[in-house]
Amino acid sequence: MMVAVSASDENIRTAELVKIQSSVNMLPVFAEYDIDRIRTVSQFVFDLFEQEDGLDALFGLIRENLPTRLYETAYALACDVGAADGKLDEPELRLLEEMRYELNIDRLHAAAIERGARARHVT
Repeated sequence: MMVAVSASDENIRTAELVKIQSSVNMLPVFAEYDIDRIRTVSQFVFDLFEQEDGLDALFGLIRENLPTRLYETAYALACDVGAADGKLDEPELRLLEEMRYELNIDRLHAAAIERGARARHVT
């Protein structure tokens, strides 16, 4: 989801890449994650975005592979990546909205997560 938000506006910024890498390096949720997979996962997301039903496929994979208890965590990380460069463009906002819907994240919880991301990345 982090890579998808970064790629959604077709302009992957350095701040977003740094945010993804630092999240994977530092957060306990990624303790068992092989950081070398980031490149492979990124290419897979790019390939999905080129397909007509790629976004639906992405959400299907997320629901199949991510435990429900981590949906809000994934959304929070996606919000952090989107906010990392100090602004959210329309494609990023639309994708985050779709993520909220697809992962059935409560609107009030989503608003709190979004506000936290905004507060952490304000300049």
